Formats: sequence, structure tokens, C-alpha cells
Amino acid sequence: MQTPIEFVDWLRSVAPYIHAFRGKTFVVAFPGELVIAGALPVLAQDLSLLHALGIKIVIVHGTRPQVEEQLALRHVEARYHNGLRITDSAALECAKEAAGELRLDIEAAFSQGLPNTPMAHSAIRIISGNFVTARPIGVIDGVDLELTGTSRKIAHETIHPILNTGALVLLSPLGFSPTGEIFNLTMEDVAVAAAIALRADKLIFITETAMMQDAGNVDIRELSSHQAEAVLLSGCLPLDAAFYLKHAITACSGGVARAHIVPFATDGSALLELFTHDGVGTMISYQNLESLREATIEDVGGILKLIEPLEADGTLVYRGRELIEREIDYFSVIEHDGVIFGCAALYPFPGEKMAEMACLTVTPDVQAQGDGERLLKHIENRARLSGFDRLFVLTTRTAHWFIKRGFRHATVDDLPKDRQHMYNWQRKSQVLIKKL
Repeated sequence: MQTPIEFVDWLRSVAPYIHAFRGKTFVVAFPGELVIAGALPVLAQDLSLLHALGIKIVIVHGTRPQVEEQLALRHVEARYHNGLRITDSAALECAKEAAGELRLDIEAAFSQGLPNTPMAHSAIRIISGNFVTARPIGVIDGVDLELTGTSRKIAHETIHPILNTGALVLLSPLGFSPTGEIFNLTMEDVAVAAAIALRADKLIFITETAMMQDAGNVDIRELSSHQAEAVLLSGCLPLDAAFYLKHAITACSGGVARAHIVPFATDGSALLELFTHDGVGTMISYQNLESLREATIEDVGGILKLIEPLEADGTLVYRGRELIEREIDYFSVIEHDGVIFGCAALYPFPGEKMAEMACLTVTPDVQAQGDGERLLKHIENRARLSGFDRLFVLTTRTAHWFIKRGFRHATVDDLPKDRQHMYNWQRKSQVLIKKL
């Protein structure tokens, strides 16, 4: 059972994500296999929680296994070309029936309002309609795909106002032509088109596929779009996983900030992907998500959230917002996906060619991943470039960590004169110095 302290620590750890995601637009797409697996009610609860946090949700569902079932009931053979269904009139009727049933199932799942669940008192409204304009794919490799289509336009000018009213928007894998024809689309195509048209902050595929792995069977947690293209070319992925990755790359290239491919086999996978550092799926971005850089005034809030718990337990000296704002040029930060996970400050004492590293902090859930050492090396390089030949730290609890990284014990008398005058004799911090 979780203790109160563990709960508070957890809530504090997810707070940066809550702040970052509020008001953002997420397109969440899932295949028909998720419904067959019985995971729709849980997903509806998780998406309701995201909705309660102020996130605007567009849902796109697939229908492939449901269409297969309808075709089998009518004794009609399913036909494919390069993984795409050839949609004749009989297959289109099956697609329409499957989409209609699934739409009702999804609306019902969001209407539960069950006590003691994220759905309690939610009163979430879902709006669907003719938001997808489509065109036929046509003939590929001499094969006519008939009524199989591709998205041509998403009615973003209609969807945005709906999202702003607090409703969810539901898109089915069917599109309509200006002449009134109906086309069968893939869920992935609709999801990507919607995410690009709506300028979504995230596209999340909740998939039937397992965690993607590279040629060495190592889990793929994070990729830039260029790295993702290399993984595709390597041919190490199963066809279904490669299909998702291809569409994720298209979304990022079209301006979507982040695309996620998350297996639905893990309970609460969408929440784990969004609110934990490593997630449980694969995240694709147009650029590398992690950066180590000099801080700006916009980082003050993130730095405060990072250091406040350590100030409260006495590990760090209290600074306060005004002081950090004045000294922001001394700080460096390490951020991941827009959230600051570590910081450190470099205070110069040019008269003695010395500098102090202070406020070295990394959030607890990533401390074992080497970010603290990366920050230390960054501060050391920054000090060298500024002409300093010695770096010192004052610490009450982490002397051993610094000693392992080349620092040596020293005394207060070894500090720059100005720093000696500011030494807090009540804290009795240990002095450690490293030659650069």
C-alpha cells in the first residue's frame, strides 16, 4: 500500500507534466484489436483523466478485425494489397457497420460515470461527424483499391471550437468526398492527418504491437524522426510495428511535436507513457528530446520545483524566486521533453581564477541515469572556457559523490576571500576543490 509520503512524492513528480500538458491537444488512436481485447473501458477512464487535467482529446479508432468479422458473416473474402484492404461495395458496407457499432461502444464507454473511477461525475460529451474529407487511393501496382481512400482534409476549423467547449471529438476511419461518396480509410492515416491539421502537441497510437526493439533486441524508447527512418530502413521491425512507425514519422515531419507508439497490453499504458520519464512505449520527435543548456528566465519555475524539496529538508540553501531570477545566467539546466530534470549553477570568482558549482540537483527518478555527471561535466567545461582553473563545492551530504569524481577535501581558508566571508558556519558544509 502506498504511504502518504510516497503519494506526495508521486504527485510532485507528475506535476511538471500536468502543467506542461494543460490546454494541449492530443490525438489518441487505437485499433479495433483494443476493443476485442476488452481494454476500451480502461482506456476511456484513462482518457477521461487526461480530459480532467485540461487536455483536449481527439479519438481515432480502427475497425480492421470488426470488418473481418462482418465479412466472414457474409461469406465475403477479404482482399489486401501491400497491407491495404481492397474495398469493394460489400467490404464498404461491412466497414460502415463496424464503424457504427464501434462508435456506439466508444460513446457508451465514456458515458459510464461509475463511482470510484476517473469517470465519476465526468459527464463527458463526444462529438462525431463528417469531419474527414477523403479521396480514392486509386490504382497501385496495377491493382485498383476501389473504395479504399486516403484523407484529403480534416475539418480543423470545426473541430477546434468543439474541443474548446470541453467535448471530445471522435473520428472513424471513414471519409467523404465532395460528391457524397464514402471511402474506407486506415486508422493511422486519419490519425496522422488529424494531428497535422489540428497542430496537435502529441499523436498517441495505443497499439496491439509489443514494445519496439532494435536489431539487438534492445527496447527502443526514444527516437528522433531521422533515427526512426534509419530503424525502418534496417528492416528489424515486424510489419505492423513498422506501419505505425512510418505514420509516426509522417506526423512529426508534418509538425506534430511528439508521436508515441504505446502497447495496450500494459494496464494504464497511456498514463505511464505520458507521466513517467521513460514511459512504456516508443516516443518519436522531430528533434532530440533531451538538451543540456544554459538556463533562461523561462526556466525559473522549473528550477524552483526541482530544488524546493531539497531546500525543505536542508540539503540545499534556500534561494527563492527573486534570487534565482537575478542569478539565472549562472544556471544550466537539463530538460527532457520540455520538463526540467536537473540544474546546476556556476558562480565566478575571477580574482582567484576559481568558480563555485552550486545547486547541483537531479530529480530522484532519473538519478541513476547519469544526468548528474553530465551536469557536472558541463559546468566544468563552462568553467574552463571562462578561464577558471579550480572548481569548488560546498556540501553537507554528498561529499563522497564529488570525491569519486576528482574533488579533494579542502578548508574554508582555501576558498576565495569573498566566499570565505559568506561561509555559513552553522551549516558547516564540507569544502571540496577540483583542479580543472
